[in-house]
Amino acid sequence: MRRSRYAAFMSSLLLALGLALTGAAAAQASPLAAATGYVALGDSYSSGVGSGSYISSSGDCDRSTKAYPYLWQAAHAPASFSFLACSGAKTTDVLNNQLGTLSASTGLVSITIGGNDAGFSDVMTTCVLQSDSACLSRIATAKAYVDSTLPGRLDTVYSAIRAKAPSAHVVVLGYPRFYQLGTTCLGLSGTKRSAINGAADYIDAAIAKRAADHGFTFGDVRTTFSGHEICSGDSWLHSVDWLNIGQSYHPTAAGQSGGYLPVLTGAA
Repeated sequence: MRRSRYAAFMSSLLLALGLALTGAAAAQASPLAAATGYVALGDSYSSGVGSGSYISSSGDCDRSTKAYPYLWQAAHAPASFSFLACSGAKTTDVLNNQLGTLSASTGLVSITIGGNDAGFSDVMTTCVLQSDSACLSRIATAKAYVDSTLPGRLDTVYSAIRAKAPSAHVVVLGYPRFYQLGTTCLGLSGTKRSAINGAADYIDAAIAKRAADHGFTFGDVRTTFSGHEICSGDSWLHSVDWLNIGQSYHPTAAGQSGGYLPVLTGAA
């Protein structure tokens, strides 16, 4: 009996020590262990347009307490949190208005950017209001921009982030596919929906490549949004909303917490 109790005690002790050491190793391996600050940059997908609960002081930037950066800081309590993402932001807006709080003590940076540069809003307006051929033509124009101009603009932003926050772990998050295909769905034609999804893949591929070339982590949200696209029956994205046009094709609160937050958490 004594030997049995002693063996059980030693097993418990060794297990506890093992868990403690594993936890210590995980903490040491985490790039956030030494982080003293988190800075959230980017456009409306990072500010939280479409998720409600907007912070009044953010004005037209529409920063939400349900946006993934706000949710992440609430869960992890970084030493400081700077929420600068802004609705409608392009790469030039990030450069001119969002880099002020980056420093050598910044441990984590997250960003979504590039969609507005490529004319996302105009693409969706064209595809909703005009013909299939007009939609495909506008998407082709956007893809040409992604090929010719966007990489250089992303390089400029990413280089500026690294220069101002040399020690930061930078997570560049992409954009979701918007439509579930192969289902009966009122609204846009199958041709338009397929082309819009293809455009999302196209810009994500360009963003991922530029992020990798700068040593940044790309967070692919297409996986978490899979099964929750528009037409899925459980959409985490707003379809066109004529009463609040600005939130059209943006993540809902569930899209921020279930689509974007897990990707940042896993990448950080």
